[in-house]
Amino acid sequence: MPLSDPAPREMLHRRAIDIRGWKRADGLYDIEAHLEDTKAYPFENEDRGTIAPGEPLHGLFLRLTVSEEMEIVAAEAASDHTPYGICPGAAPNFARLAGLRIGPGFNRAVAERVGGTLGCTHLRELLGQMATVAFQTLYPVRAAREQAETDRALATGHVPKRKPAMLGTCIAYAPDSPVTLARWPWLRERAAE
Repeated sequence: MPLSDPAPREMLHRRAIDIRGWKRADGLYDIEAHLEDTKAYPFENEDRGTIAPGEPLHGLFLRLTVSEEMEIVAAEAASDHTPYGICPGAAPNFARLAGLRIGPGFNRAVAERVGGTLGCTHLRELLGQMATVAFQTLYPVRAAREQAETDRALATGHVPKRKPAMLGTCIAYAPDSPVTLARWPWLRERAAE
């Protein structure tokens, strides 16, 4: 276990999130998420009566179909287990995400389309992680495109105009990190300009 040994304790709640990225036969990509909340004890619910230990309080699904340009071309949600009978009514609203591009401003655009009473808090919470999985899923395609652009620029004796998309996103890709400078040595020249 990578964490230190915990103090004596009793589990009360479990949230499991599974997100997977798929390449479709039609050239698009599906990013699918499943969120499940369970309790370790029985409890009463206004709409469902007694919810037994291990029985899902939330069982939610969300699929984003995205293009190589990170545009959402379709979105679908399903709420199989919810605390209230009204909750599944939010799922169809997630189709409103179609047309959004995953990138800067994504969270604001999500809030405009499925924020507040238009959506479901838990489905919205999945979207940030799904965006990250979309980037990871499409990384080989996008990295190859970026490398081809860089190679073309360097082959003509130019320093690429566009910075690598990953630059500045974490400690490893800090502009002056050894990882960055080894991966994109031409950035040294650019920094000197």
